[in-house]
Amino acid sequence: MSAPIIWILIPFVIGILIFFLADEYAPFIGGGLSMALALIALLIPIDTALLLGSLSIKISTSIEVLGRSFILSTADGMLLVMIYGVASLWFFGAYAANNAKRFCSLGLMIVALLTASIAVEPFLYAALLLEMAAMLVIPLLIPIYQKPGRGVIRFLIYQTLAMPFILFSGWMLTGVETSAGDLGATTQVGAMLGLGFAFLLGVFPLYNWIPMLMEEASPYVTGFLLWALPTFTVIFALGFLDRYTWITTSPQLSSAIQFAGVLMTATAGLFAAMQKHIGRMAGYAAIAETGLIVLAMGLRSTEVVNLTFLLLIPRGLELAVWALSLAIIKRKVYSLRLSEVRGLARKYPIAVFALLSAHLSMTGFPLLAGFPPRMGLWQELAGQSLSLSFWAFLGILGLLVASIRAMAVFVMAEEGTAWSINESWMHILMLGIGVAGLFLVGIFPQVLQFFLASLPALFEHLGR
Repeated sequence: MSAPIIWILIPFVIGILIFFLADEYAPFIGGGLSMALALIALLIPIDTALLLGSLSIKISTSIEVLGRSFILSTADGMLLVMIYGVASLWFFGAYAANNAKRFCSLGLMIVALLTASIAVEPFLYAALLLEMAAMLVIPLLIPIYQKPGRGVIRFLIYQTLAMPFILFSGWMLTGVETSAGDLGATTQVGAMLGLGFAFLLGVFPLYNWIPMLMEEASPYVTGFLLWALPTFTVIFALGFLDRYTWITTSPQLSSAIQFAGVLMTATAGLFAAMQKHIGRMAGYAAIAETGLIVLAMGLRSTEVVNLTFLLLIPRGLELAVWALSLAIIKRKVYSLRLSEVRGLARKYPIAVFALLSAHLSMTGFPLLAGFPPRMGLWQELAGQSLSLSFWAFLGILGLLVASIRAMAVFVMAEEGTAWSINESWMHILMLGIGVAGLFLVGIFPQVLQFFLASLPALFEHLGR
């Protein structure tokens, strides 16, 4: 059996079948399948024969569909472990969502399509697969018979506008490769490519749909979207940078990428500090972290790949814990505005503690998962530009102010209010696992080295 069938076709088909099952089984099927796929990727190397007694098992690397190849090599093994391992947390946590069946069904299909985007050759077809995945997100964001809000419409428009820019720049790159010294052509391609990824990643000022979605749609579904699409878009962008090495060697383009990342982080952090809605705070925190990832990709350093994935891995855990906490709290209150969640720390202490832990982790608070990658980023960035370091730090400071404001509101209970635990045992279990993971990675960051050691092998030139 080939690797694309195992990690692309099977989850896609199971996602379709889940739609016809009862709601209560969907999170366990989706989460169990994702965990099984992560374990297979961890224990069985791709394109390596394993002997089990007289039985020989070998997972081939590629399959061809309609003249296009889908290739998952040995180097992709740890990446698949990371993708499906984090996805299993999202599907198990869907127990708290209002429509777990639809989330797990479409979620599996989205993850399968996004996995296909990193496997397809020619690699430019990844842009089309990213667009297909974005289309599947729409039924998750909009409940049946409900008119789409402005955030959903802007999300779809921006994701669709990104495709022609990326595809056209990819066509232009084939000519620029042979004449990288042509400054005019290089500038044109850089501008086209930058616009395409700016729409995909929500670079300032194109991220206004994210806080809108956090208000309009389910916070759990929006959190899944903010984990899945940017993660695979970043991997796609790293593939671009690796394939066309003149982009990373161009000081102008590298500086432009760094400036875009710092602008995202600084503005999102400042906006987060001024919000009166904890869902919008989460949206701006996700934007700020995406900005740090973009900043890491623009560094002129041999540690580009390691730093980027060091930021990506904890991001999935942080967003999962934050989104699940918001989903639990939203069942109690009409709105996630600060005035509505006042004093909830005494009624939902587990959810509030988990939410604040995820928020503080995104600020880079010590002993939490976000601290080690930010320390590595500051170390590299300080050696290149103190001004960029200052503005990035200002954005992180804004996130810290937002977390302190949220904490103050959560503990403002009326005098005499008794403490109680209203979360279900499943909520407590999932939040407990998530928070434990945040502290584990923060206190023992060397556990990430198990993944980071093999991920640079995905790229031939980048960071070498």
